[in-house]
This record gives sequence, C-alpha cells and structure tokens, in this order.
Amino acid sequence: MRTQIVIVGGGPAGLMLSHLLHRQGVASLVLERRSRDYVQGRIRAGVLEQVTTDLLRSIGADARMEREGLRHAGFCLALDDENFRIDMHGLTGGKQVMVYGQTEVTRDLIDAFSDRPDDLVFEAEDVTLHGITGNSPSVSYSKNGVRHEVRCDYIAGCDGFHGVCRSSIPDHAGQSFERTYPFGWLGILADVAPCHEELIYSNHARGFALASMRSPTRSRYYVQVAMDEKLEDWPDARLWDELATRLGPETASHIVTGPAIEKSIAGLKSFVFEPMRYGTLFLAGDAAHIVPPTGAKGLNLAMSDVKILAGAIAARYADGTERELDRYSERALARIWKAERFSWWFTSLTHRFPDMAAFDRKMQVAELSYLRGSLAAQTVMAENYVGLPIEV
Repeated sequence: MRTQIVIVGGGPAGLMLSHLLHRQGVASLVLERRSRDYVQGRIRAGVLEQVTTDLLRSIGADARMEREGLRHAGFCLALDDENFRIDMHGLTGGKQVMVYGQTEVTRDLIDAFSDRPDDLVFEAEDVTLHGITGNSPSVSYSKNGVRHEVRCDYIAGCDGFHGVCRSSIPDHAGQSFERTYPFGWLGILADVAPCHEELIYSNHARGFALASMRSPTRSRYYVQVAMDEKLEDWPDARLWDELATRLGPETASHIVTGPAIEKSIAGLKSFVFEPMRYGTLFLAGDAAHIVPPTGAKGLNLAMSDVKILAGAIAARYADGTERELDRYSERALARIWKAERFSWWFTSLTHRFPDMAAFDRKMQVAELSYLRGSLAAQTVMAENYVGLPIEV
C-alpha cells in the first residue's frame, strides 16, 4: 500500500492534520493503536483558542461546537478568598476562548471521516517506522493478526509523549528540555451545574484549585495534591469540601455537589524536544512537547503545530521544494516556547511548592496584587491566555 503521508496517532492532532491535508489534495493514512471507543472516551482539557476553533470551522467539523460550546470573554483569579477578573475580550481587541471538551473535539474529528473511512485505522498494533532518513520511508503495523506495510513520502508523529515516533529518533539527533513539578492535579468530573460562568484559578494557602466546566450541566474541578496521594484517600465528599475551602466562601456558596463520573490524579510536566524533524519524520503535539495544564495550552499547541505542518506539506507538493518543511520546526517551536513560558509562569504563580520559602510566597502575593492593579499586566496575561499568533 502507498500514500503520501502516514500519520501515527489518532488523537486530535493526527486527525486534524489528516483533514487539513485532505482539503489540500494530499492523501494520508492515520494509524491509531487504541480502539475508537477508547479514543473517544478519553477525558482531556476543554479550553479552545481561536486557532483551534478556526481549524474546526475550516474543515466543517464545528457544528456541535457552535451549538454546545461556551464562549468565554474572561476568567477569574483568586488569592485565598478574593477574586478578580481578567477581561480577555476587552484587553485583546475582542478575542475569546471556547469551552468545549477535547473529548467532544475528538468525536467530531472522527465523525468527519465518514466520507473516507479507509483513511483512519484503529487498533493498529506494533507500529514500526522504516527508512526515515532515506527517500523511501514506510510504516508497518499489525491489524487483526495481519502485518501491513505502507510506503509514503513523509511520516507525521502525532502519537503522544510515550509514542513510537520520538523514540525512533536517535539520541544524538535531538535534545530534550524537561521540568517535572512536585505535585499533581486531582480532578473530578460531575454532572452538576458550574459554580461560576467563567473559570476560576485559585491560589490558596492549602494549594491551587480550579473551577471549570464542560457544559452548563457538567463541571470539572481540580485541586493541587502531592504526587504520593492516592485516589482512594479522596472520596467525593472530601474533595468537594476541599474545593469549597480553596475557592473561598463566595464561590463555595454556588458549588453544586454530585457523584463523580470521572476522577483521576495527573502529574504536571514541562517538556520540549527539538528539532521537530528528523529526516522524513515530523513530530507534532505531545510527541514533541508537554505543558502543565494551567492555561490549557496542550491541545491548542498541537493544533498550531499541525496547521503549520499541513501548510508546509501542501507547499511541498505544490512547488516541489522542501523550503517550508525545512522551516516547520523553527516556526512551531517559536510558538511552543512562548506557551511553555506562559504555562510555567502561570503554574508558578498559582501553586504552592513543597519547598516554598516565605519570600517566595510574598513574591506570589506581590505578583497577583500587581496583576490586579495593572491593565498592562492583565493585557499580557490575556494575550497569552487567548493564544499568541503563529509567526510567519
């Protein structure tokens, strides 16, 4: 079998890349090792920048998002019991974000394959890359006990942090930059009305908390916990009580509690691998970078990656040169590092670190106080939150 681009990974990045290429007349095959039900059931982030919403509109996969998504013009910051609002809409010339779960984005992108189902393969096992430094790369995989090999021009690695693509690059050909944070997020998803119409990021003496939502009837909350915490030590009642404490009495008075439909603890990491190209292999999304969830940049960075990559691939077939492909890593990394900086800064501003000295706490308080009183500082924060432009 032959195609132009093999895309390894059927998450939002790989699915979107395939759709963008298809619209530009470039053939692709998406290989996903998990089942469709598993991929569609993964609970992930839910704040979409304009780059992501625009891409969904461009491929005609936006109908449910436009109907069910929640447009947010601002968000709130809290220091202990006091809240103040960042007016994203007013400070960025009318820009907003869309609250719409990554689970729903993934379903919409999969549904958009209905007119070309053969371009998406689920349960593709033992995916192996061949000849990625030569002129004739290929990808082999097993499906239902049968081994297949797909010849191609290029391979897009959209298979996440633990995928096969980045691990296929030899150590000497790239460099990793990493920071692991000494805490995690304990999250609860419940079918209850949100406590506030916008997100609330809270810096409390007991640790960080986030009040978020997925819909008018489904809420997503997080609290900062130590990495050695166990889920079984956090029954629903304890978690709701902790959220009420960390979000403050005014917000707590609007919290509606209910049984968890999902609860988990996730670690926080900053990670970048560069360059994002090795021969005919191009990395995108979590295969190349991870950000802490503070600020919701992970999915949006993956979408900006594939927007740049799709344009570069289309240019290759249009003019016969690799000029834009040669620029892909540099262009993508320019936005990635700025988002890494914002996510690191926002995490450092809102969380209590185990070794935090009294001086460090005073700096957090001073920074939040400065943000509250400075329109210039709020503008910087709003510009980063809604998403920085892709550099030409």
